[in-house]
Amino acid sequence: MALPEAMRHIEVKQAGGPDVMHVARGPLPAPRADEVLIDVAFAGVNRPDCAQRAGTYPPPPDASPILGLEVAGRIVARGEAVHDWNVGDDVCALVPGGGYAEYCATPAAWCLPIPQGLSLEQAAGLPENFFTVWNNVFDRAALRAGESFLVHGGTSGIGLCAIQLAKAFGATVITTAGSAEKTQFCVAMGADHAIDYRTQDFAEEVKRITQKRGVDVILDMVGGDYVERNLKCLALEGRLAQIAFLKGSRVECDLRFMMLKRLTLSGSTLRASPSERKAALARDLREKVWPLLAAGRVKPVVFATYDLDDAPKAHALMESSQHIGKIMLRVRG
Repeated sequence: MALPEAMRHIEVKQAGGPDVMHVARGPLPAPRADEVLIDVAFAGVNRPDCAQRAGTYPPPPDASPILGLEVAGRIVARGEAVHDWNVGDDVCALVPGGGYAEYCATPAAWCLPIPQGLSLEQAAGLPENFFTVWNNVFDRAALRAGESFLVHGGTSGIGLCAIQLAKAFGATVITTAGSAEKTQFCVAMGADHAIDYRTQDFAEEVKRITQKRGVDVILDMVGGDYVERNLKCLALEGRLAQIAFLKGSRVECDLRFMMLKRLTLSGSTLRASPSERKAALARDLREKVWPLLAAGRVKPVVFATYDLDDAPKAHALMESSQHIGKIMLRVRG
């Protein structure tokens, strides 16, 4: 198959709001020895994309400057060290950058098959959220069957993924969301309890729901004043996994809770994790989670899909927080 000399992609020449993005043409990326080149059908839109566009989350030095951290499409070329995938295979993949483009290169070890019964559009919205949740909730925070779990932002891509996986693996799930419609959706997706943080104090609600015991694990991307409130919500030996700071990373916090309750606070950024770490996450997901997707026990939720040219609209929707589930870009018609 002859590849074109140039491709369409989203370009950001200067940091700013969604309107700084526009479609440009440029050369195709060349896959390295351990990489594959994917003809991108769909790309997922994620909060880190918005942060990169705004200039607050620069890509690693060796990553593509093009936005986009997850895609689905067909492999059209592979490096000489790649033996697990063939040209012509349909995959979804975590990518180091470059997802908002017609072609994207990524390590072959970060690729996963399209789960049975899912479309390329649905599969493109899996990698970033599922890698992140598995890494933080099940590996780092070691959530186990029979434990209780709180995730903030229940109708975000991360939130809906975390609700479903925690429930599938036997936890009692509590979540927060910003409206009655959103809390109802969370319950429909498997949450045992959903708290409207705009009208209820989530710390008091967790205390009531757990009869003052607290929860075993919390996944938080809010930060700010949530940090101290999260520590209050944790049970003895509880674990807080911090993955973002939408309300700020500089906080004033009484850390006595950590000592008195023997708490563990962990944090990570997926993009900066070592390549082999992400390869291990892909193997775990393929073995333990992909069968759940194929069986329909865990389901992706796509809220809206925009053409590549309308990427600014996708980012505006993301930053409005009006969505429930994933926002996608259609790269190929």
